[in-house]
Amino acid sequence: MKELNIIISGVGGQGIILSSEILALSAMESGFDVKKSEVHGMAQRGGSVVSHVRIAKKVYSPLIEIGKGDILLSFEKAETLRWVHYLKKNSPVIIVNDLELIPPIVSLGLEEYPRDIEKTLGKITEKLYFIPAVKLAEKIGNIRSFNILLLGVLSNFLPFEEKIWEKIIRENSPAEFSEININAFKEGKNFLKI
Repeated sequence: MKELNIIISGVGGQGIILSSEILALSAMESGFDVKKSEVHGMAQRGGSVVSHVRIAKKVYSPLIEIGKGDILLSFEKAETLRWVHYLKKNSPVIIVNDLELIPPIVSLGLEEYPRDIEKTLGKITEKLYFIPAVKLAEKIGNIRSFNILLLGVLSNFLPFEEKIWEKIIRENSPAEFSEININAFKEGKNFLKI
């Protein structure tokens, strides 16, 4: 693996920062250099949150340039559209939680929620995966573990051993959620076999 640029996007409270931390630590544990950066915005009020994670033998900057992203992992459908311009043109990977969170500006009738998101994203890449992450997480017993479940999906595109992911997830989960998070990761990994 020469270089991998991953963007994780969503809204405040979805576990984006924790997910990017687990990703970065898993990459470091696998022997890679990692740099990451977050933009929180109005995160505590459900605003946009994005994290850049760059992985390579040597990484010099934490920020991904527009048009240089390899993978976009999005925790909310409309947020995918906000960050898709960061992806490279040549067959990037887009993993999308099929969740729609209606922002206040839409609830107030000042704007419309984007339509035809699937169609728009389908024009960008054939490597487009919509994941019912919330439903799958609910099935395993904790709806809040959907972010870890999505990391399981993402892991199919990365060269890190499963035992490393599991070690990092255990170390970064509260003890009472450790096994549920491991199960969520495995559920996501097994949901999408590439």
